[in-house]
Amino acid sequence: MDNKLFLILALCALGGLIFWAMMPKPQPELREAPTAMNTSPDNTMIITLETGEVHIQLLPEVAPKHVERMKTLVAEQAYDGVAFHRVIEGFMAQTGDVEHGGPGGDPRRAGTGGSSYPDLPQEFSKVPFERGTVGMARSQNPNSANSQFFIMFEEGAFLNGQYTVFGQVTKGMDLVDQIKRGAPGSGAVTDPDRMVTVRMGGAE
Repeated sequence: MDNKLFLILALCALGGLIFWAMMPKPQPELREAPTAMNTSPDNTMIITLETGEVHIQLLPEVAPKHVERMKTLVAEQAYDGVAFHRVIEGFMAQTGDVEHGGPGGDPRRAGTGGSSYPDLPQEFSKVPFERGTVGMARSQNPNSANSQFFIMFEEGAFLNGQYTVFGQVTKGMDLVDQIKRGAPGSGAVTDPDRMVTVRMGGAE
């Protein structure tokens, strides 16, 4: 009798576990897209490339923590000289590994590092990934963005609501198009292009 009771209880527990696993999981609430951009110089990030300047309008209304992180790292000049270590034709150009992607870093590890600050909680939104959209790179953990970011060459709807958007290119997209591409598939770049300097538009 005891064995039968144990078996019944075990089957009930297994059934409950299967039922829980099959239930739809709650999705994170998406922040609304802004009705207008905040075009103040303090929210304009300027990336100087060898070919000229790329202006990115930051979106503090959409991703306040990520914008704050970008401004902090820019103020520290942490992005100066950092490589575009992963560049995929028709997709995006990724940079921002301040740990391994700079002139003194190990290029073999570029793309695996971040800043000394903690990872950021996701700030997913309804802002779509389109040409010129700037998003934060992360691992499979949605709350793992740190310092790396990417600029879209083309629309990428499959990223919508899955990665944090924090900016949009408003000037110099033609220069982004010229960034050196990486290997097919992986996008890993040999002798990559780099951000010469990164500054905020309102900086003295």
